[in-house]
Amino acid sequence: MEVKKANRNRVFRYICKRGTASNPEISYDMKMSLPTVTQITKELIEKGFIEETGELQSTGGRRAKALSTVINVRQAVGLDITKNHISFVLTNLTGEILKHVRIYLPYAHEPTYYHKVKEELECFLDESNADRKRILGIGISFPGIIDLDRQLITYSHILGVEMIPFDSISSFFDYPCCFVNDANAGAYAEGICSDERESFFYLSLSNTVGGAIFDNNGLVQGKHFRCGEVGHMTVIPDGKICYCGKKGCLDAYCSAAILSDAAGGKLEKFFELLEKKDPKVADIWDVYTGYLAVALNNIRMLLDCDIILGGYVGSYIEPYLPDLWNKVSERNTFTEDQQFVNSCRYKVGAAALGAALEVIENFVKQI
Repeated sequence: MEVKKANRNRVFRYICKRGTASNPEISYDMKMSLPTVTQITKELIEKGFIEETGELQSTGGRRAKALSTVINVRQAVGLDITKNHISFVLTNLTGEILKHVRIYLPYAHEPTYYHKVKEELECFLDESNADRKRILGIGISFPGIIDLDRQLITYSHILGVEMIPFDSISSFFDYPCCFVNDANAGAYAEGICSDERESFFYLSLSNTVGGAIFDNNGLVQGKHFRCGEVGHMTVIPDGKICYCGKKGCLDAYCSAAILSDAAGGKLEKFFELLEKKDPKVADIWDVYTGYLAVALNNIRMLLDCDIILGGYVGSYIEPYLPDLWNKVSERNTFTEDQQFVNSCRYKVGAAALGAALEVIENFVKQI
């Protein structure tokens, strides 16, 4: 039964990634017998997960039936909670962002806050014309340490909370909930939807700095679920005060707020001024990327993997990668064959999407 389930899961994933496939193609590519594949796709059709969508072009014999995923048969919601905002994402079995909304809602660990989130969620689903019966659950991205063993948010410096049981939040919602650290969620979105990135470090450059390691189709959590917390890696001994209370943390030098504060609190305005070569903004950017280059080189030396820049700053950084790469190269001990620093694929809603994809992935594993 386990082998049968594993094969069914593999076939379903194959069709999801291909978009459209036939039984002979699946049999050939996956090295499974045609009768086995035919039986599996028949079961998936009966369950409503795939459907026949016509016929493929003939290669000399009988035309094979085209099989496609019923992508919206199940959907998931992602919530990204931050200090002052919350983002909602609706996705389907293929990880497509069907709708994304970000609203201003200052965080408070109080019933009134969660009741408001639920109210906004229902409005979001109404606007999305979502069928509630198809919603698998909610993935909640949270800027803190997520202890999956104890089912606790052990602490979040930025939100000023600690030791919050998952069910003290999930009880406010009508759907099953799972919890993911915000940087982990961003990394998960980048990694689980890609056929190319087997291992990378995700550096989230938002109003807080975080990180995550994605390896072999999953996240590396660490002994205490703190893996990748580079925002609190010391880059300048006894340097600037970080919001965590320590001195010299990377967060104090590479938070997105450093840039937005120089442009009236608007990050997009900062990059507009940078594009226009505003001298003051250019100087701030030069200092910022100098510290960022130190962190990137340190991460590379430690992990020897590619690095993806995400978060608020990561969504704007692509045009400036050559300059950043030069700064990293100056510090790198080795001659690198290719650039190992890249910008993120998902420019908006990455953490919310990643949290929703956790829900989708847990469902797909059971198919």
